[in-house]
Amino acid sequence: MSTDQPVVEATTNRELGTRPSRRLRRTGQLPGVVYGMGKDPVTVSVAYNDLRDVLKAESGLNTVFTLDVAGDHETVLVRELQRDVIKSVVTHADFLRVDPNKPIEIEVPIVLVGEAEEAAQEGAVIEQRELVLTVMVAPNAIPDQLDLDISAMSLENDSLTLAAISLPAGVVTEVDPETVIAVASVPQVIEEPVEEDAEAAEGEEGEDGEGSEDGEGSDDASDASDEEE
Repeated sequence: MSTDQPVVEATTNRELGTRPSRRLRRTGQLPGVVYGMGKDPVTVSVAYNDLRDVLKAESGLNTVFTLDVAGDHETVLVRELQRDVIKSVVTHADFLRVDPNKPIEIEVPIVLVGEAEEAAQEGAVIEQRELVLTVMVAPNAIPDQLDLDISAMSLENDSLTLAAISLPAGVVTEVDPETVIAVASVPQVIEEPVEEDAEAAEGEEGEDGEGSEDGEGSDDASDASDEEE
């Protein structure tokens, strides 16, 4: 076990099923499962607050930590947090066993850095097309984020591709380097409808008034017809 990794304690042999899981969550525990590296999956539960504190690190879900499963120390990262679609609360966690020195496939956030001053002066805004990049990297070398400097962007230099990102040592990707990450463009202005002039508006009101009188006469004629019958 690495001494510099945070540790989360887990218990095993939890009761399976929707109702037991719901009761477990009421006590502040989060149901989960540990799997990977050719070993059998193990159902566990962890204190939700402890897991949340670990994932507050800059690396977020890519944080590698130690799961103490009844004294058996597993190096893991959270592969998935399942949420209730209505309440948006975390209901289950999937923990993936990892070898700290063997590369795994993982998504790393792409962050735009710098100020595109020239683009802003031209009335352009920067649109980020890709938010994450899928990479292969050893768990002990996962970067918190990948920076893309947008300082030189303008309407003439209106896009930046993946090739503009310098990947840290040990990080590789199979994504096409020509994939567009950020684009500078001028937002389209939606023209508001032109208001009609006052005379036209008054003319329409006059027409509406005449129509109204015709309507009243028509109703009177109908009433008279009814009386004759």
